[in-house]
Amino acid sequence: MPPVNTKNIKNKFLNIAYASESPAQKLDIYLPDASNAPFPVIVAIHGGAFKMGDKADPQVNAALNGLERGYAVISINYRLSSEAIFPAQIQDVKAAIRWVRANAKTYKLNPEKLATWGNSAGGHLAAMAGTTGDDDAFNEAGLVNAGQSSLVQAVVDWYGPIQFDQMDSQFKLSNKGRADHDTAQSPESELIGKQITQAPDLVQAANPATYISEADPPFFIQHGTHDNLVPTEQSENFYADLVKTLGPDKVTLELLPGVGHCGPQFETPENLNKVFDFLDKYLKN
Repeated sequence: MPPVNTKNIKNKFLNIAYASESPAQKLDIYLPDASNAPFPVIVAIHGGAFKMGDKADPQVNAALNGLERGYAVISINYRLSSEAIFPAQIQDVKAAIRWVRANAKTYKLNPEKLATWGNSAGGHLAAMAGTTGDDDAFNEAGLVNAGQSSLVQAVVDWYGPIQFDQMDSQFKLSNKGRADHDTAQSPESELIGKQITQAPDLVQAANPATYISEADPPFFIQHGTHDNLVPTEQSENFYADLVKTLGPDKVTLELLPGVGHCGPQFETPENLNKVFDFLDKYLKN
């Protein structure tokens, strides 16, 4: 994809390293023109089947709408599956979050008001960040900014895969997508480094629902009913698991009728207002 046009964004800082293990570990900072600092933070996490995509491609457009509502947007890259397997990706997300907190004063950020927002593979990582909290199991070797927390205060999950080894059976029942996630060449198998049917422990370890606890932040989940890449049931089941622990007041699931994967309906003004109203509730109060 061509890079997103950010020429009209005056306050930006690009390609900042948040760790030093890989050239992929960089982030872009976009700040609103408003003077109501410190700004609540959206950490934008791109999708791309864990093996492609970039922090500066058009996937960040949805989150960038937050600048007009007073949010700082920090778009991150992470090691892709061709470079490193799970849990490198969530380790990178957490390292980026800790970097944000360590550098909050420099960029006028509010370290106590931070949300992850991702789509598809990015939705999975946003959800993982939400449910794993400060779990030491997902800290990288040579912990960067060790004194900082990787907790987040809200999560927006757009059609993220959750339970990898259920995707094919769900598609076989619904007949809405291609049942090829169980293969050795699937994005999920490439992510964990083994065919998912041969690695149930790794599949469970990569499932955000595994780590749900009462300490988790509020979640806003959206999924198209005709998604042919990630079964809608992935979000439905994840919602049900979250509600069991967090209660219905802290978890929202919206299914977009007739909408597929990455459909433009997610980025309509009406739908974006729903997302930002959710974020306002938990990051601006």
